[in-house]
Amino acid sequence: MKIVLAGGSGFLGRALARRLSAAGHDLVVLTRAAAAPSALLPRTRAVTWSPDGHAGAWRAALDGADAVVNLAGESIAARRWSEAQKRRILESRLDATRSLAAAIRAAARPPAVLVSGSAVGYYGPRGDEVVTEEAAAGSDFLARVSVQWEAEAASAAGTRTRVACIRTGLVLGTEGGALPRMLLPFRLGAGGPIGSGRQYWPWIHQDDWVALVEWTIGTPGAGGAINATAPNPVTNREFARALGRALHRPAFMPAPAFALRIALGEMADALLLSGQRAVPAKAERLGFSFRHPHVDQALASLFPLRRPRAQ
Repeated sequence: MKIVLAGGSGFLGRALARRLSAAGHDLVVLTRAAAAPSALLPRTRAVTWSPDGHAGAWRAALDGADAVVNLAGESIAARRWSEAQKRRILESRLDATRSLAAAIRAAARPPAVLVSGSAVGYYGPRGDEVVTEEAAAGSDFLARVSVQWEAEAASAAGTRTRVACIRTGLVLGTEGGALPRMLLPFRLGAGGPIGSGRQYWPWIHQDDWVALVEWTIGTPGAGGAINATAPNPVTNREFARALGRALHRPAFMPAPAFALRIALGEMADALLLSGQRAVPAKAERLGFSFRHPHVDQALASLFPLRRPRAQ
């Protein structure tokens, strides 16, 4: 298959690109800056684009593609949320998605599927309510971003193009995302729950996230919203204990909510102190199988027990 990937330089984009390349697909990575040939994976080429809401000359790369995957956008957790940063988070997603949708609509041979990023933040804080893809949108900043983001992706849908929006939770991997930032307190013996610890953290192993996107590309019935979360979400307190077990370190030192709000502002409540008990109802109904359905096993796979060297 020929697959076009926008946002291939981030944590998830790199992992997905490796998987697609290893599977023998022809991969086109849309990039803002020209990539050195030595940096490209096998069967991969880079095309420079400027995602400004319009379809530029780069749109030719989409014509005849089998699939497009859209992961482009400013990192949500890169820096404190000023009003300017919130605009960048929103506009980077809308402009990139609007550009891709315009290119798909203009293509003589449009792709069969657009798999576009979204987030479980779509639902807003939900307490301990079990949340499937049928749940209504929330009203906070991340929910509003996700609603608009998905609406831009949906504009690409047509008789020849299926659209799926991957509502991603907390992705567990050691090469990026949130998990590496959590490790130092635990390794120093100061890890523990965040705030009350009762908020749900809808997590997914990086390998399952990559497999889910690849499965979505190849599954004709997989359209609309799809929760990219493991089938067994846990509270933050349960997650902290599981991480402590994986690292063989204590996990009883709480991080107070007030201190996080002082340090991070609005972002603390949106990303750390609230959450969603989101489950992958659609993916499981359509037959997707998770390799890492439980958090202890998922974390153990990322931090295998080191055996002492033989003397």
